[in-house]
Amino acid sequence: MTAVEALVATPPQPGDARPYRFPEITREQPGGPVVAAHLPNQPLAVATLLLDAGAGREPADRAGVASVLAESLEEGTRRRDAAAYALALEGLGTGLATSVDWDSMRISVEVPVERLAEAVALLAEAVRTPLLEPADLERKRDDELTAARMRWANPGPRADAALRGALFTDRYARPPHGDPESIAVIGAQDVLDFHAAWLTRPGTLLVAGNLDRLDLSALGAAAFAGVTAADEPRPGPIAPPADVARRMLLVDRPGSVQSTLLLGHHAPPRADPDFVPMTLAGTVLGGAFSSRLNHLIREVRGYTYGIRAEFGQARRFGTFRVNTAVQTAVTGPALTDTVAEITRTRAEGVTEEELALARTWRAGQLSVDMQTPGAIAAALATLALHDLPDDYFVTLREQYLGATVPDVSAAAARHLNPEALTIVVEGDGATVRDGLTATGLGEVVDAG
Repeated sequence: MTAVEALVATPPQPGDARPYRFPEITREQPGGPVVAAHLPNQPLAVATLLLDAGAGREPADRAGVASVLAESLEEGTRRRDAAAYALALEGLGTGLATSVDWDSMRISVEVPVERLAEAVALLAEAVRTPLLEPADLERKRDDELTAARMRWANPGPRADAALRGALFTDRYARPPHGDPESIAVIGAQDVLDFHAAWLTRPGTLLVAGNLDRLDLSALGAAAFAGVTAADEPRPGPIAPPADVARRMLLVDRPGSVQSTLLLGHHAPPRADPDFVPMTLAGTVLGGAFSSRLNHLIREVRGYTYGIRAEFGQARRFGTFRVNTAVQTAVTGPALTDTVAEITRTRAEGVTEEELALARTWRAGQLSVDMQTPGAIAAALATLALHDLPDDYFVTLREQYLGATVPDVSAAAARHLNPEALTIVVEGDGATVRDGLTATGLGEVVDAG
């Protein structure tokens, strides 16, 4: 059999989604909120301290300070220097895992279940009483700055910054981890001030493990020891501007042989009731290899190796985004086809065949993703951040599988808005400008 004869003309059909059951959730309040998922017979356990200390709490001109702080938490505490603290973590076979997004800072440990109490005590020691020596903070700041400058040298980050600046104001107009300009001016006192303002508050302790072998009250007491301030009410959703017209921004990258294309507009935040049909509409349009955009722009036109479209949602806002990279010569046609496919999906909705693939993929991916204590802890964070009910993940899979063509098509009509797109092109301006103008998609404006 030749290679050509071995090709399969008809792709395999989706199979039945495997059964899935989300763990039972327990809530307690020992000095602060504890949300726990019971994982019987699981030898490992994860504890995450979820703090309202995300990028959205940063001053706009110090964007990135939360990330610098998060990276500095293992640099010693008031009780132990950096070496002693590292040895204490290593003695438990763990380390601190930190992350910062728009809505939160998360500090996690993963250990055998019988060691979780000791690990949570070490976690709290780093969060509540970090050493935060100025020299260490400046070194971490410089590390973040170097990484940001390296990112900025590649295609993409400048286009993302242009899109954010067009869609948002204040802190949300900059990337979640800052940019070279904002990181460069962060001083040690900025990090100390951010810690004093936000890491002295309780937050929420998330636990995923065998609750038959864990004392949640003791874990909470350890996690919330040293708290000196109350949690603040979270600000509400950001109201998107009304009547936004489509616009095109050009980020000049002289000599580039490719153009980075980034298209976006406002969308609802994560807790919106349309989350499931909106997600499925995005999957049909550009969220999977079999999506409309990938089929057209990659398979039919041959313009790119891949293109993706999706709704991304934080607590206060959401966005619809499309991103790809194409050869410079086909920048205009690729944009024209992309906007036309978004317009068609909004006008015509989805088909049953497309939705069947999207339903099965999303439901199956949910089951695959929820296989580890860390993934369960991340799901608990979603519940806590977005005020979702405890049975949310119990029913989410059924919601995916039960979504109908009218539901998903209606969500596409409500939440896809091709006339409000901000289109960002990062490429060789001298080569692509005339072609962009010829598309008729909007006046081409140089990004600042």
